[in-house]
Amino acid sequence: MFIDMHMHEKTYSKDSFLSLDEIVQIAKEKGLGAVCITDHDSMGLKEAAKEYTAKTGFPVFVGIEYYSLQGDIVAFGIEEYPKERVSAQEFIDLVKAQGGVCFAAHPFRNNRRGLEEHLREVKGLDGLEVLNGSTSVKACQKAAEYAMDLGLFTLGSSDCHVPEKVGVCATWFPDTVQTMEEFLKAFREGQMRPAYYADGSYHVIEVKEYRRTPLAAFT
Repeated sequence: MFIDMHMHEKTYSKDSFLSLDEIVQIAKEKGLGAVCITDHDSMGLKEAAKEYTAKTGFPVFVGIEYYSLQGDIVAFGIEEYPKERVSAQEFIDLVKAQGGVCFAAHPFRNNRRGLEEHLREVKGLDGLEVLNGSTSVKACQKAAEYAMDLGLFTLGSSDCHVPEKVGVCATWFPDTVQTMEEFLKAFREGQMRPAYYADGSYHVIEVKEYRRTPLAAFT
């Protein structure tokens, strides 16, 4: 099963041009089995997504892309989050206290929104986004190297804000997940793999072979 782990919907991410209907329509066309809406510092779409899933049967999981003092972190499985910026470690601790999971988004993107070298300082991250459809190949490769060095799960996602980016990268899960509980359980087991979309299908990447993969396909 392929899931896009990091997407922005226009209701609460004001830099997005995508409605939930449009995201799901394109996701289905590309063969995604679920999508994750991770708006900027907001989980406002949570109830609407729940209703949408109940109505359509297509899983929409809502998390958050939280802008910590050191960079962006995506989290799932939480009810509360800080309304002001706090340190990355404080946010991670809050996520863990609520039984949630989290990963560093685009850690080496060149806009100072990634954790960068702070990855070696924080404790409690579950994974790293090593394929991000809005980040350079070089930055993604560096994230993969850090994930291997730090022993963190590896994930792929589009970080989409426009239609053409929906699903360009995603994460492969070995089993089908339909509920947030199943999603969190599968995430904690850590058997996911990053993937990119090319030639009408998804291609799963083994991170140890990263440099031999034609990653230019998703940029």
